[in-house]
Amino acid sequence: METRDLYQDIILDHGRKPRNFHAMEHPSHFAHGHNPLCGDRITIYLELADGRVKDVSFEGRGCAISTASASLMTEVLKGKTLAEADALFKAFHAEVMGTEIPPVPEPLQDDFERLAPLEGVKAYPARVKCATLAWHAFETALKSGAVGATVKTE
Repeated sequence: METRDLYQDIILDHGRKPRNFHAMEHPSHFAHGHNPLCGDRITIYLELADGRVKDVSFEGRGCAISTASASLMTEVLKGKTLAEADALFKAFHAEVMGTEIPPVPEPLQDDFERLAPLEGVKAYPARVKCATLAWHAFETALKSGAVGATVKTE
């Protein structure tokens, strides 16, 4: 099986059976994301404790890429410090934008590699917004706290 086929299978699997797909009962932080160009909508829920992402989940509806990206994001961010989460976001964002990827600290290499199935979206600029919607909502949730906020990718 070629890498491209494997990556497509991973995206389809996470798109059909997303992990951590549920509303969190008592999140410490949350944010809504909306991509008006394609209609993707997502809500990211966070539970932060001691400077770490203790738990993260999401709900919403969107294309396979936005759903798979949110699912993979929740898997890699659980248990990470806020600095580690920021490093993963910056590296992932650079990768899908096709820009220079900042150095990823060694302990995060495996997590960053788990996001590789989404790197192909850089060839489709309109799909980059699908892949980054959950990540932008995560960032907005961190900044807005329990009040919640909405981020639009346009």
